[in-house]
Amino acid sequence: MEGVAWWGEAAVLRVGRVDLAKRRLRIATTFYEVNGVQHEGLPKTGKRRTVPIPASLVPELARVIGGRGANELVFRTARGHSLRANNWRVREFNAAVTAAKLQVEGLTPHKLRHTAASLAIAAGADVKVIQHMLGHKDAAMTLNIYGHLFPDRLDEVADTLDARRVALLDQRAA
Repeated sequence: MEGVAWWGEAAVLRVGRVDLAKRRLRIATTFYEVNGVQHEGLPKTGKRRTVPIPASLVPELARVIGGRGANELVFRTARGHSLRANNWRVREFNAAVTAAKLQVEGLTPHKLRHTAASLAIAAGADVKVIQHMLGHKDAAMTLNIYGHLFPDRLDEVADTLDARRVALLDQRAA
């Protein structure tokens, strides 16, 4: 789930913050560790946010959370405990990458977050939507990190301006 959430945000996600009908996750807290002790607190930015769930993941999430109470963790160990970053990465993530036969050098959970942002940009998502999805403080931060991925849209702007100009001239001529 690192796609749009930070690892700690995904690890602490509760069933009650998953809305499968609306395809939304409510990111309200994060896990962090201090001296090996796990704590729950506000997300990195200090703000809660809502992120989208791709439609193809809804059945998978429904299977994962089916029958669980609203306060139970969505992602947990086989024994039902909260995930710990280092253990999860070694035991689960790396094994899943191998099982999926992904040939990506240095793939990390955090790189999935960048991939999600890149795919949103490629899909034409507005920078403000991506900012909100990733929990960035402002759009400038999003642009500073991902600006190189936004396509050159100068021709699109010129074509839109031209179409509106021609339409206005046609109205005046009529």
